[in-house]
Parts: sequence; structure tokens; C-alpha cells
Amino acid sequence: MNEGSLVPARLLVFRVGTLACAAEVEQVREILPRLPTTRIPGAPPVVAGLVNVRGTLVTVVEGWRALGQVPPSPPPAPSAGSPTPTPEAPAGSTIILEVAHGDAGNGGKKLIGFTVDEVMDMLTTGVPGGAGDTVLEDRKSLPGVDPTLVRAVGRRNGELFIVLDVPALLGPVLTT
Repeated sequence: MNEGSLVPARLLVFRVGTLACAAEVEQVREILPRLPTTRIPGAPPVVAGLVNVRGTLVTVVEGWRALGQVPPSPPPAPSAGSPTPTPEAPAGSTIILEVAHGDAGNGGKKLIGFTVDEVMDMLTTGVPGGAGDTVLEDRKSLPGVDPTLVRAVGRRNGELFIVLDVPALLGPVLTT
């Protein structure tokens, strides 16, 4: 992606806590409802666990932990007389991403899940005069976000969002 240029880039925009983020659509394999995970003993806290996606075990990363955000608030307690809640997965989505893994020469990619609170939009940047024209800035600092995880900053409907450097964000998880 060429920040600040007119080369079109397609982005999936999502929310993690109060932070609007984006990832290149080419890295997104699919978007699923938030899936319940099976905890992995000894895994770092950023790893929510494993899920089975059509026969493939996929490691899932807690988005809010990976981005250093505050934990999501627990769901409100049921009021008297309401049905007892069943143990379900929390609200939100799990985005399945393809991340380069292993030697650069072998072109290996690994699937990894990333939990988000809300998938908001898919947009194209660098298309002048397009509906909702979005331009990316090569700005790598945003308060409260590790600058090594940011590729660019964009604006959607007047709201800033960060384009995540997915390999920098999830690469360390793949090596643990």
C-alpha cells in the first residue's frame, strides 16, 4: 500500500474498543461471528485460544489485548424474571487473517483469528472523487497506540482510523 498516493487500496474497517482500525482486504480470509475458544495452556494472555474453522485449528488473538486497549465491559446482568443466559461467545466478530509465516522464500501463510467488537465498513482509498473519498496519511503515531503496529492513518466519515501492520501485530504470536 502506498500511503498518501492515489493507488487504490481496499480496507476492512473495524472497531476494537474505542479504536477504529483497518486491515487490507487481501489479508482477510473471512469474517465470522465471535467464536468461543478453547484455551491453550501456557499461551500468552493475548491468545484467546483455538477455534475450529471447518476442520482447521486457528489461533485466536484478543484484539483489545494486542492493541493495548482497555478490556471490554462485561454484559449487563440479567434482570429479574428474564431467561437465564446460556454460555455463549461474547458479542463481536472474529476476523480470520492470512499472515506470512516462516521463511520469506517459501511464501507460507498461516491463518490467525483476531477478535473485534464491530466490523464497520469496507472502503477503497485513493480513488479521487469517489463516494466517501478516503485518503491515507503516512502518519505512524496516534495517542495510545504502539507506532510499530501502524502503517498509516486514514479518515472515514470524519473519524480517524489506523491501518494496522498485520504482520507486526500478529507475527510475534505465530512464533510463540
